[in-house]
Amino acid sequence: MGAGGSRRGILQLWGCTELLSPRGDTRCAPQLALLYEEVLYTILHRLGKPEPQHVGDCRELYCYVQKAFGMDPEEHSAIMQQVMELESPIYCLKATVKEAKGILGKDVSGLSDPYCLLGIEARSQEPAHPEHKKRMKAVVKDLIPEDQIHRTQVMNQTLSPVWNETFILEFKDVETASFHLDMWDSDVVESMRHKLGELTDLHGLKRIFKDARKDKGQDDFLGNVVVRLKDLHCWNDQWYQLEPRTETYPERGHCHLQFLLTHKKRATTSSRTQPSYTVHRHLLQQLVSHEILQHQAGSTSWDGELSSHASTVLYLHATQKDLSDFHQDMAQWLAYSKLYQSLEFNSSCLLHQITSIEYRWVQERLRPEQVRAELAESFQSLLTYGVSLIRRFRIIFPLSVPRSKDRLQSLLRVLVQMCKTKAFHELCTPSPDLPQMVSTALKLFFHLQSIEENSKALSKLLLEVIEDLKQCQKIWNKLFIMVLGSSLGGVGVRAGGVRVLCCCCAVGEASAFIPRDGPLALSNFHQWFEEALPLWLQKAYSTTLERAHRAIQMDQLKPYGYHKHSTSTVDLSTCYAQIVTTWQQLNWPDPEKAFMIMVNLLEDMCKISLMYCKLIKERAEALSLSEQNEGEAANKLCIVVNNIKQLRLLMLKLPEQLDWNQLEQRTRGIIDPQQIQNALHNQLDSTVACLDHEVRDVVQALATKVTTCPHLAQSSFTQGVLKPIILPLPCSLLTLLWHHTLSVLSAARGPQVRGSLHPCPQSLERCFHAEGCGLPLETINSAAFQALCTPSTMGIRTASLSLYPTAQLDTSSEKYGAVTIKALYRPSEQKLRVEVLNATNLIPLDSNGSSDPFVQLTLEPRHEFPEVVARTTQCKKNELHPLFDEAFDFLIPAEKCRQEGACLLLTVFDYDVLGANDLEGEAFLPLCRLPGLEPEQDGAEPGRVPQTRLPLTHPKPTDEILRLLESRKGDKEAQAFVKLRKQRAKQSKETE
Repeated sequence: MGAGGSRRGILQLWGCTELLSPRGDTRCAPQLALLYEEVLYTILHRLGKPEPQHVGDCRELYCYVQKAFGMDPEEHSAIMQQVMELESPIYCLKATVKEAKGILGKDVSGLSDPYCLLGIEARSQEPAHPEHKKRMKAVVKDLIPEDQIHRTQVMNQTLSPVWNETFILEFKDVETASFHLDMWDSDVVESMRHKLGELTDLHGLKRIFKDARKDKGQDDFLGNVVVRLKDLHCWNDQWYQLEPRTETYPERGHCHLQFLLTHKKRATTSSRTQPSYTVHRHLLQQLVSHEILQHQAGSTSWDGELSSHASTVLYLHATQKDLSDFHQDMAQWLAYSKLYQSLEFNSSCLLHQITSIEYRWVQERLRPEQVRAELAESFQSLLTYGVSLIRRFRIIFPLSVPRSKDRLQSLLRVLVQMCKTKAFHELCTPSPDLPQMVSTALKLFFHLQSIEENSKALSKLLLEVIEDLKQCQKIWNKLFIMVLGSSLGGVGVRAGGVRVLCCCCAVGEASAFIPRDGPLALSNFHQWFEEALPLWLQKAYSTTLERAHRAIQMDQLKPYGYHKHSTSTVDLSTCYAQIVTTWQQLNWPDPEKAFMIMVNLLEDMCKISLMYCKLIKERAEALSLSEQNEGEAANKLCIVVNNIKQLRLLMLKLPEQLDWNQLEQRTRGIIDPQQIQNALHNQLDSTVACLDHEVRDVVQALATKVTTCPHLAQSSFTQGVLKPIILPLPCSLLTLLWHHTLSVLSAARGPQVRGSLHPCPQSLERCFHAEGCGLPLETINSAAFQALCTPSTMGIRTASLSLYPTAQLDTSSEKYGAVTIKALYRPSEQKLRVEVLNATNLIPLDSNGSSDPFVQLTLEPRHEFPEVVARTTQCKKNELHPLFDEAFDFLIPAEKCRQEGACLLLTVFDYDVLGANDLEGEAFLPLCRLPGLEPEQDGAEPGRVPQTRLPLTHPKPTDEILRLLESRKGDKEAQAFVKLRKQRAKQSKETE
């Protein structure tokens, strides 16, 4: 859009077509030129340092306003030349002396009678060099002419005076002028008797002698403040320290001052002929219109925020014209409320202005009647326009458009806040009733001008009205009640019978579509079905159980399509889906009753699930008896495992499908949270645990079956009989099946089984590898995996054994230092005694080149010693060769010490006050090597036990056993062990 088109669009937007030239073209109209002159004058005579969020370069501001006003370069140059020829304004500093605190007490009573002298010095004094001390600073009386000095009132007998007095100080050059303020203690000639009456301490007596030496009536200097005007922003409000005239009494208190740099006698035509408030409002309208046109047309994302250029221009104009915050908020309200009726944007930006108007309405009344009339007109205009939008809210704020609900809610909040203000009630008399106006507007949507006798058209109309009523009840009604406190009056239609009843009422009486003052009688229709609800729940349970029985009887335990489970699971999942859908459609209004329904549904589904596990296992056993092929029998057990696993997944999805979170929110304050936990979550967890137990039972039975049949181990496994079970099972069940298979084969006796032991490992590998879809071959063939096929405690013990190599006892390599201990076991007392003697050659981990070491002693693996707590030595500050010499006793039985993998773990840490302790290193001592463990060594004394020097090592995070232990997601002991070793490995990496 060109400059002319932009100007025409802006003027038409605000209804300011009178600003166009008489011929209607886009030349610069006289009024628009005057406003442009005003803004250029404001930028040219800018005062004060720029704010951080404002634009400091005046050239950028000139370019911005030229675009905002749609001026071409020729017009801009011509008006700029006129502005530069205008007389400069009178620069003013509006200084407010608010208060002071902590000033000196000069009177006999210890108080003062302070007052201030202030003015502006035409030329600032350059600060003296620090090496040259001035004997005496000049005061206001000596610097400023007497007719330009201002004086505050005297505040008697106080050290915290409050003035709140404002003075207008004129100056010519902001670069050279400075503000001076002197604070003095007023001295009035008093009799000696009066002074002695006020005497309270020795300091007061000193003041009497001091007063006797000075001239009668001479005031005492309390301090001064000097501020260069070029260091001020347009508006400043802060505390300044009172400075002494000499080097005595450096602490003289503080003075609270507020400054505002303004203009007087501005030479522009607008400033001379129009009120400042009116000119500022016109400027605001012009800049806001430009800001809106920069956004996409019809965009609802604009929230009223202006660019930094527009904010800077408006801020400069408001401060130079000395406009109050109240008048600025008034101008914004008038501009934005009018803009909202022309362009579509977020109405939430109006809340700030209407709130500010209400806050300042009592303190600052609007005197000019013209301004009051403008404000009243804006209230009426926005109210009328807002109600018209509400009348068509289904069309203007459709639910298909994102954030329509938020936009309508924002509009309602603005109207409510506006109608509640004192300004609205004073200016708009008599005040309209907003809820009544909204209610009337909503009823017009349902007003039927004419109804055709054609039944087809009437049915279509009824369906549309019913759908609208459903939306009103679920969405819109909540919004109107929350903001206005009045109901929309619609009724929600939930069931088919109620919908038919509503249609019949509509055919008989068209006014049934019109919202009424109170809720319709159909609001509590759910109570009609409450008596039949228990019967329906029982019928649903019996029907689902009967369908599950029939599905199991027809199930041949073969994969269903591409799935790994059979048809009975599909039928049962269909039943559960119907129950979930029914619950969602039921949407029982009473929260307490809805909770009871949910508990009954969950109990029934849990019973059916456990019953299904029992029946499907019986079905597999019955089919296996008629099977001649043992491989097919094993396959059926695989299908059973997959069926139960699929059922487990269905149960875990119930909290989300049944929306337990919403139910808990609805019952908040009605049902105890612990009751919800016990009745729903705990019951579901218990059922899932039972399903896991059923899976493990079937897996054990499967392992027993495949290992007791030699030809099955040789032929069926090589054909991938168990492939259907490999894919859906987690690694924990795979290792469990592997463990049971190996253990049964190892314990087998008899010539047939022994003859088949040789080819079985290769067959097992092919089965569990499952043609590349199961476990990797390198994992199956590793010794670590075979060790982990034992229970998790053995796996952790194997991992513990791998942590301390035999070479660790070799003291030739001490990269991280070493720790020296004495260890002795007393079988008679079942006590392990460990003496930590010292540590040597530790790594410095602190910034000072040292460490603060201490030793932690634990018995590993932790599942073998769950009740033995860790012990810790004292911390030695700034030591790399600490001497501990501390003893610790552990009560443990001898058989625990003899177990393979049991060890004493000594971990040396560097103590850190703020963060986590750093790892110096760790050492392992196998408990099976302890002196005194055998009965013949029980009498050994601790002093005769040889010292053991253990080199410190750091853990390695790439251990294969740890990776396999980490794959056991459901094994808490394995996960805890891996977490500890990973944490140590991370500390080791950070140390290195």
